[in-house]
Amino acid sequence: MRKLNRKQTREIRALARMKDSKISLEDAPEGAHWNGAVVGKFYRPIKKPLTIRLDADVLAWLKSQGKGYQTRLNSLLRAAMEKHARR
Repeated sequence: MRKLNRKQTREIRALARMKDSKISLEDAPEGAHWNGAVVGKFYRPIKKPLTIRLDADVLAWLKSQGKGYQTRLNSLLRAAMEKHARR
């Protein structure tokens, strides 16, 4: 992000000192509408590398579902975790 110049800094400070009722928003663009917003859309949990031993048939089934078996395994584990947490 760009650093503010002196004039911009003065303007921001002047606005900060003003009461909200005195600030004109007539020339401000329309506010963002949050219709259709998705909670957690950009949430990216931290991933940890892990070595795990799975039954061969379980791993074969995960891989047979197509690309992304690790993501699928994570989703299955997360669903189980959330179901358990609701109890």
